[in-house]
Formats: sequence, C-alpha cells, structure tokens
Amino acid sequence: MPRTLSVRPHAWALKEPFAISRGTRTHARVVIVEVHEAGKLGRGEAGGVAYHGETPESMAAQIEQVRAAVEAGCDRRQLADLLPAGGARHALDAALWDLEAKLTGMPVWQRAGVGKWAPIDSAVTIGMRDIDAYEAAAHAYDGYPWIKVKVGPGSPETAIQAVRRGAPRARLIVDANQSWSVEELCEYEPLLRPLGVDLLEQPVAAGADAGLVGYAGQIPLCADESLSTAADLPGLAGRYRFVNIKLDKVGGLTPALELAGAARAAGFRLMVGCMLGGSVSVAPGMVLAQLCEVCDLDGPWLQSEDWPGGMAYERGRMLPPSPELWG
Repeated sequence: MPRTLSVRPHAWALKEPFAISRGTRTHARVVIVEVHEAGKLGRGEAGGVAYHGETPESMAAQIEQVRAAVEAGCDRRQLADLLPAGGARHALDAALWDLEAKLTGMPVWQRAGVGKWAPIDSAVTIGMRDIDAYEAAAHAYDGYPWIKVKVGPGSPETAIQAVRRGAPRARLIVDANQSWSVEELCEYEPLLRPLGVDLLEQPVAAGADAGLVGYAGQIPLCADESLSTAADLPGLAGRYRFVNIKLDKVGGLTPALELAGAARAAGFRLMVGCMLGGSVSVAPGMVLAQLCEVCDLDGPWLQSEDWPGGMAYERGRMLPPSPELWG
C-alpha cells in the first residue's frame, strides 16, 4: 500500500487570552500532518516559530513542497536535507517517528534511547496580566511544582510578589521574552532573588547576548530565542547556564536529541519547552523531557480544546502520551 500524506492548518481555542511581551493570542494556530502507510497512521503537529515568521499556512506550503519525497518513502533522517529547521520539519519528523513506532511495535522512547518513559513535572504558564490577576492565577496553581511567569518591560518584582502570595511553594521561572536590556537585568535580578526565582528565561534580546559576558547574577539564565540549532551554542557559552530546546525551533525530535547531546557536552543544563499547540505537538517533547532538568510542556493545558485522549496534566504532573495518541 503506498504511503500518503495529508496536511491541514488548525486552530485550538485557548482558555483565556495568552499575553507575552510580543502580543496576545486567543487561539493556538498549528499545522497537522498525517502520514498513512500499510494501514498505520503517524501524526505530527507544530505551532511553528512566529517570531521567525512561521504560520500554519507557511508551514503547510513547505510541507507540500516535499510531498513527493515523503510519499516516496523518505525517513525522518532525510528531512534535514529537504527542509530547514522549523515547525514544518517538526511536524513531519513527529509523524514519521509515530509511524515508525506503529509499524515496528517499538515505542519512540525506546527507539530514541532515552532510557526511561516516566511522568514529568511541567511548568504551567501565567501570561501577562494585572497585578491582582497574577495573584489569583497563581492561587489556582498553588501546589503545582513549577510556575512560569510571563513579564514584559519594566520592573517585574510586583508581579512576582503577587505570584508568590498566590503560590508560596512553587518553583518559579520568570520569562521576559527579550524585553529587558542588560542593564535592566542587572537591576531587577537582585529584587527577584528573595522571591525564590529559580530561572530567568531569555531576559535580553537575541543578538544582545554579548552583553551578558561577566554577568554576576545568582539566578541562572536560560537561552530561548537565542537558541534554535546546535550552531548557536558557541555564542551562548559563558552567557547562559541553561538552554531551552524547542522542537519547533530545531526542527523535530530527531535533531533535538542531537542538540541535547551537544549542549550537555558544552556544559549547558537542559530545559525543554514548547510553542502553543495541542497534545500531539508536545508529545515528542516528552521524549526529550526524560533528559532535562526543567520542563515546560503545558501548551495543551492552556487550551479549552485538544485532541481526543490528549495528554493528562494533573496539578503540574504530565503523563506520557497514550500509544493511541502518539509514539
């Protein structure tokens, strides 16, 4: 039976508007890929990298350009020769991993060699909002192990104080999404230390990383927008302690596993993150999460709708996807 490929854009409604320093979204817009072969179905989904100009329509167009190669039987290792790093390649890579698992009967985590397939503690994200609303949102997540707090320009300590009042026990990630200068980072970081912040994610603009040389703050910095592929690692050395690997940026689980190995070898600690999207978009990230200290795979939790049988997320504890869903 010949292999067939289907591609479609989709939009998942969010529970509430999701605001970060770059803007506000009401839907998670994704591209969905399905590859059929020998009576089996492999699924992939990607939200893409909006700040690189990716949309569901642009990703679908990229995938259509390689339809002939995919339907002719290319494997996921050949995708790097067909597509650049980005959401289109992530969606196809995920579908081919899933198809391999279903055709061979070997789960993805075993084929990937990560050594375990266990639940993880995933951060839940609080988007930008009024100060009182930060506290109310955090109170709803009191008892969750990790909370990520989105902040924008300006001093963040009042927002983080409000989160602390609402969730006094949670470990905190503060994500400014590139909205601070290096000087502001040095000003704000001492104010956040007493509030028990564990990680500062991408406080300064990608491209301004050189200003972090000699940064003496105690809260570790994590590169997000500054990291897409392994080629970016040398420019992050001595500036960040963590790197956030996102499958949409690197182009799928296959290169993400390679990037994780290269980052560890270069002395970085690992975080796995996600873009907005449904459970199939983050399911491959659960494989990478087995290797990471910090996990942020809450995209489906922020939605009011998801795939049938989607990822279970129980008070900050995320369970591996069911075999029927992916992998």
